[in-house]
Amino acid sequence: MVQPIYYSIEALADSVLKKAVSKNVTDIHLFPRKEDYLMQHRSNGILTPNVSIPLPEGDRLISHFKFMASMDIGEKRKPQSGSFTVQMMNGILDLRISTLPTTGLKESLVIRILPQQLNMPLERLALFPSSARKLLALLMNSHGLLIFTGPTGSGKTTTLYSLVEHCSSVLQRNVVTLEDPVEKFNDSLIQVQVNEKAGVTYSAGLRAILRHDPDIIMVGEIRDEETAAIAIRAALTGHLVLSTLHTRDAKGAVYRLMELGIQWHEIQQSLIGVSAQRLINLVCPYCGDTCTETCEKDPREKRAAIYEILSGKALNEVLKEAKGERAHYYYPTLTTLLRKGCALGYIPERELNRWKIE
Repeated sequence: MVQPIYYSIEALADSVLKKAVSKNVTDIHLFPRKEDYLMQHRSNGILTPNVSIPLPEGDRLISHFKFMASMDIGEKRKPQSGSFTVQMMNGILDLRISTLPTTGLKESLVIRILPQQLNMPLERLALFPSSARKLLALLMNSHGLLIFTGPTGSGKTTTLYSLVEHCSSVLQRNVVTLEDPVEKFNDSLIQVQVNEKAGVTYSAGLRAILRHDPDIIMVGEIRDEETAAIAIRAALTGHLVLSTLHTRDAKGAVYRLMELGIQWHEIQQSLIGVSAQRLINLVCPYCGDTCTETCEKDPREKRAAIYEILSGKALNEVLKEAKGERAHYYYPTLTTLLRKGCALGYIPERELNRWKIE
């Protein structure tokens, strides 16, 4: 039997967020059921049940978060999204809210928690230092297209912010970003928010940025043919462009660009590197293979990114293969790096089975 909640909805919302932050949760799910709502937490990529909430309180909690995110609280028939920031003890949190209509005029709610903390240097993000060195070396190019791929939650955005922060503060480059939405605010960057109602689409925003004398352009995502064409043009006209695509591995980005209408010779002249990445749970030095919730070790030290980097001669060979020619190449793939991490004792066996690509 689900017990009713007797304190205010504001206090309940505050309690939900504080509990999630204390457990280093990345996503909060509120899932409607016949007699209650099930709250679930995603931490280290794993979704686990947390607590049941009575239907009336669950409805009010969803309405409260929708109100805070400037969403239409009376509209339950359409998917909605919004965002807002809150001040907590650990600093400022940026919350991304998403709702989906379900049966019975109920809504499913997901909250993504994005701490507005300082960017970590790439050397601390990467499991293998050689990967960090390769990516930083690619930033020394004066122009070209550098693409990052990986599923949602793989750390692409964190990697991008770490790299553009390095470009701005260390390399003294003029960096302009185009994002939907802006994930982390940084005073050293010129950050442009996509706003389709105001006419600032990815394509229109990119055109405007090209007139703003940028050295480096970060595009949140190459979503369509027009954005892909403008990103390629920017790379060909003397700008270093960093962006993301959704592909399974590094060489898949080449074929995805071709699917988006980019000519082979344009890819060959502009693409300087592709990085496919995964965010991997590490073996905890205190708890061993299975870490418990009571472990006080910094959670950021229990996860690391592995990078499958395609560049140089290997990239040229993949481009030949995409053209239909015979090619011979080798570069460390995600599966190779996972097996290396397992052999060295950094990565538990279950992570290899979870992420390996045959």
